[in-house]
Amino acid sequence: MKKELIAELFLQFEAAAYEYKGLECWSARELQQIFGYADWRNFLKVIDKAQTASIQAGEKLTDHFVEVNKMVSLGSTAQREVEDMALTRYACYLIAQNGDPAKPTVAFAQTYFAVQSRKQEIIEKRLLDVERVSAREKLSKSEKKMAGILFERGVDSAGFAIIKSKGDQALFGGFTTNDMKKKLGIPVSRPLADFLPTLTIKAKDFANELTGHNIVEKDLHGDKPIAKEHIDNNLAVRKMLNERGVKPEALPAAEDLKKLSRKIEGDGKKVIKGGKKK
Repeated sequence: MKKELIAELFLQFEAAAYEYKGLECWSARELQQIFGYADWRNFLKVIDKAQTASIQAGEKLTDHFVEVNKMVSLGSTAQREVEDMALTRYACYLIAQNGDPAKPTVAFAQTYFAVQSRKQEIIEKRLLDVERVSAREKLSKSEKKMAGILFERGVDSAGFAIIKSKGDQALFGGFTTNDMKKKLGIPVSRPLADFLPTLTIKAKDFANELTGHNIVEKDLHGDKPIAKEHIDNNLAVRKMLNERGVKPEALPAAEDLKKLSRKIEGDGKKVIKGGKKK
């Protein structure tokens, strides 16, 4: 997500906040517009899911979702009253979690309402962290998908591990998986990908997707032809990165993804502390 969009959304959510009976709240009608839901009824469906999640968490709905009325302009000087809701930060967080993540505003809101800090740079950092965790999850899926394709074509678990390692060696300019672990100071028992930066994780994922696609398209079978295909795809991805001035093996290790995932999950659990009525 570009910094310009982050700054714009940050200001929109900040401007939409108001005080309701001494508590920081947001208008559901305003969030509907910011989230990009044209129809109020469709947005209500998302609110319903958020309310269900709140009940399952043992929270009283009236502590976080307060029905109110709001005057809206009809164009000239005329106004009419419409139903609305005053939503706590916790309610907004649940709505964002149940919204359409394909919408940039919803993805931003998931982080905006998860952190208690009102500083834009902290929100930017968390968005980058969330992107890295999502990239790692996608890489795990592409590895499982590729493994399934390989097993169907005569490659066993040991063969799959060797092919993966050869792919890493191609991507990292001759450094094997274990070489990269030593280079980055990663425990031998931990997956290399858990300490790679987002760009490298996405590079590995792209190479996996290419391999899975081409194995089927070329109807490849057996360890050798599949290993060559995976090596070639990783070399192609490496070439593309090198042309843009990036050497995957030279990038520093990133924060342990297990710790990062726990921290992100913890943010969500903390939201409620700032959302309850005093």
